[in-house]
Amino acid sequence: MTDTRAFCPRCGAPVPDRSESDASDPLRPGAEVDLCDACYFDDFEFVDAPDRIDVRVCSQCGAVHRGRRWVDVGAKDYTDVAIDEVSEALAVHVDVEDVAWQVEPEEVDQNTIRMHCYFTGVVRGTPVEEQVTVPVKISRQTCTRCGRIAGDYYASIVQIRAEDRTPSSEELERAKEIAERIVADMEATGDRNAFITETNETPDGLNMRVSTNKIGKKIANKMVEEFGGTVTDAETLVTEDSDGNEVYRVTFAVRLPPYVPGDVIELKDDGDGPVLVRSAHGNLKGTRLTTGERYEASYEEGNSPDARRLGDVDDAVETTVVTVEDENAVQVLDPETYQAKTIARPDYFAPDAETVPVLKSRAGLHILPDNGTGNG
Repeated sequence: MTDTRAFCPRCGAPVPDRSESDASDPLRPGAEVDLCDACYFDDFEFVDAPDRIDVRVCSQCGAVHRGRRWVDVGAKDYTDVAIDEVSEALAVHVDVEDVAWQVEPEEVDQNTIRMHCYFTGVVRGTPVEEQVTVPVKISRQTCTRCGRIAGDYYASIVQIRAEDRTPSSEELERAKEIAERIVADMEATGDRNAFITETNETPDGLNMRVSTNKIGKKIANKMVEEFGGTVTDAETLVTEDSDGNEVYRVTFAVRLPPYVPGDVIELKDDGDGPVLVRSAHGNLKGTRLTTGERYEASYEEGNSPDARRLGDVDDAVETTVVTVEDENAVQVLDPETYQAKTIARPDYFAPDAETVPVLKSRAGLHILPDNGTGNG
């Protein structure tokens, strides 16, 4: 009868047959020459741990430098950062099964955290445990993003203006909200180059300095999408990068329409009565206050037909309906003189109405829609 037992190549002791176990795994160290347990554990290292870990942390935003870039880790404090870095640096032997570990941080000083790590597991059916201590040194620096912000860096300028008027406070506040939301959305996707350097209100509008041309273009296009108007851009050569490539700063000039929804305008050389503006996107659209019919400017006129502004829906006052004269006329009280006046009856006028909102201007007295839009 042939003896098929294997022997340890190091000490000659008999080795149990592991032919059906993971000892034949080519990825397992020593699989090609199986050692006895005594010799195996002489060389066994449960945990591979560095002598020390140096962590670069931005003192402004808390980002951690990893590899060749800064990463936002969302840690509450530097202990969380130290735990994450140690977790990434430790390696457990591939033969260990049922691994469990815990860490106890010890804050030595404001720049040093000693991480006490405890491991347990099973190797060759034998319970094993090990303790390692890894000091983590915190180095406070300034990340690229915070350095640029502190240095007032910007790559793009967005100018918000309006044609023949000053942008309203609502428009300027909306521009700020749009910019902040765009930056927040880009930051959420991991773009650390997204930030607003400066926002300044001027007598004729708003100037925003932002970190990239991409952000500037997004803000400008979103303003036009929301309020109408146009965008033009102009490049200015500012420098060359380390590779000799030209670096340009782009200014995006947003020109909002001269009229906004809610404005009442009188078209020059028109003669069909004032128009309540409903939209300034593309061609200006509105409602005739004399008839209630819809109005749309021609392609050539776009959103700025030749007109003068008479007021807006906020200037309207409520007045009493005296009588309905016919399908084209209604009699109301003048809100200033309290005299009865016959004025045009638009199709949105409700015959049973006791009061109506009216606008008195240089063009006369006109009834406005109850909802202020002319859409019903």
